[in-house]
Amino acid sequence: MSQTTMSDGALSILVFAAYHSLVSGEAVTRVVLDDGKGHKADAEGVREMEEAGLLEPAGERGVLTEAGRDRLAKLIETLRQSA
Repeated sequence: MSQTTMSDGALSILVFAAYHSLVSGEAVTRVVLDDGKGHKADAEGVREMEEAGLLEPAGERGVLTEAGRDRLAKLIETLRQSA
């Protein structure tokens, strides 16, 4: 999956992580899947990322795998180059 097109649901998880990384200036390694206040990551996107080896769900959070962190870094670089 890491070399194929991602669904919008899976991409939304990475985009949100990219936002936090850009705002904080720090690498993001974990993502919130359910904040308990009504904001939840797309369930199909979570499943897709897990099956692709990009994310390891752990309750209300998910840990980006090395492949997931690499994919996030590529997304951020693409955003920077296209801006």
